[in-house]
Order: sequence, then C-alpha cells, then structure tokens
Amino acid sequence: MTQTENDPMRVFDRRLVRRRRDRAAATVAQVAPVLEAAADGLLDRLDDTTRRFSRALEIGGRGVVAPRLRARGIPLVVSLDLSPRMAALAGGLPVAGDEEWLPFAPGSFDLVVASLSLHWVNDLPGALLQIRRALRPDGLFLASLPGLGTLQELREALAAAEGELRGGLSPRVSPFPELRDLAGLLQRAGFALPVADAETLPLRYRSPMALFHDLRAAGETNAVLARDPRVPPRALLPLAASRLPEDAEGIRASLRLLVMTGWAPHESQSQPARPGSATVRLAEALGVEERGAGEAAGRRH
Repeated sequence: MTQTENDPMRVFDRRLVRRRRDRAAATVAQVAPVLEAAADGLLDRLDDTTRRFSRALEIGGRGVVAPRLRARGIPLVVSLDLSPRMAALAGGLPVAGDEEWLPFAPGSFDLVVASLSLHWVNDLPGALLQIRRALRPDGLFLASLPGLGTLQELREALAAAEGELRGGLSPRVSPFPELRDLAGLLQRAGFALPVADAETLPLRYRSPMALFHDLRAAGETNAVLARDPRVPPRALLPLAASRLPEDAEGIRASLRLLVMTGWAPHESQSQPARPGSATVRLAEALGVEERGAGEAAGRRH
C-alpha cells in the first residue's frame, strides 16, 4: 500500500534523508572519529561470541563499519545505504537500498550490523522484521542508534531560542526512541535472546558552530516531516548557540547510544524451561524447609 503524507507511520522525509546523505558523502570523513568510536563500541560485542561469520551486511556504516568487519576475517561484507554515493564509499560491496525494503533473499547473511543508521527509519518494527528474515538461522543482529537524551542540550537551546524569536516551537531535532521499547521490538520481529542496553558517548566541541557543522557533515540535519517549512530566523542559531552549556573544555553534547542484540532463531539456542518441568524443588535448592501456607519458614540445621 502506498504511504501518503497523512500516514501516521511517516515521521521522516526519506527522500530528504537520501539527498542529505548524498551530499554528506563528500564531508562525512570530518566526523569519522565519532562514527569510529560508535562502531568500535558496537563491534566489540562480537568478542563475546565464539561464532565465526562469513557473510555480513552492514547498514549505513558511512565508511567505518565494513573495513572493521573485514579486519575481523569476514570474507564477504555488503554495504547498504539509502544514498548511492554513501554506499559507494562505505567499504563493502555497495548496494543502494532502503532499510524499509531490504533487497535481499531470506537467509542471505549470518551477521547484520547497523551502526547509527536506523534512527531515520519510519517503520522500525518492519525494518527489524526484514533484517531478521535476511539472517540465516542462528545469525546475529547488532545495532546502535541514538536514544532519548541525545543532543538534549541542543534541543533545549533551540526550543528556548525559537520560543523567544517566534513565540512557538517546531521540531528541530529528530525524535529518538526509548530504551524500554527496543527489546520488545526485537521480540516482536522474531529475534531470539533479545537484549537492549544503553551507553553514553560524551562529545566536546570548541564552539557551538562546530557542533552544527558536524551535524551537516554527517547528513544528520532535520528531516522531520512536521518541520517548519519557513526559513529559520537569521538569529536562531546564534541565539541557540549562546544558550548551549559551555565550560573550560568547550561545548558539551551527549550521544546516548541504544544498542540492540538479537539472534535469528535456531534449535541449538537455549530455551526457557516449560512451566512445571523442574526436577528439583525450590525449597531444596535454597536449603530451606518447605512449609504450607501460613506456616513460619525456617532454615535447616
């Protein structure tokens, strides 16, 4: 079914996201340290498994994920990006494609990695379902995306500045998901052993304009459909910049990373025990005497 502008599932202008990522292909190297730090933190989780992978898909890695996967000995790495230009420089076998409509057959990969890329997806549950289908049984999915609290300082500064200049607010910073929702989304998409956790990547900038410059260089500027179509007041960014928290080390900016881990189901994976299948009584395992309701419990001597 064709989505319309009134579709409540559509939060982001995906065509605008693609155009901005196309432009950012020429400048994304300027923010490589941030992308590399996020990718390293995510891929370190591969050290927690003895599983060896042979066919990996990385989504939206912007040139830092594919080389790291190959350095780990994975022979085939496919790099998918919404932007053809970004896909071409990503470092793997390039595929220009949409995360919401993955162009791969079921069971094509045994590893899928999405580092800082799924936050521009309108239908995240649907994208997760397609990723799970693209995995072979017992394949691993790793993803990180900005979570609620990311760029909170910038969000508050822009809101205060726009309220002062226009007497109202419009979305200037992308909405971010909450940690508590992600494990449930993984489970709904059919992943086994779903885990979601969070970590914070603290950032410092010499000036407020350096922060704005990095957001543009990474292709991370506002693409919310409900954004104000008017040209922003000339004084908006300078006024917002003056409200950003600053100390002797510069401007603070928070990148709160939400990390998702899930496995494509396989019969070899551990399963929760069936209710009533225990062979040892709880009281025996705890070393206490089993008593009926209303009796005082005591420890064995």
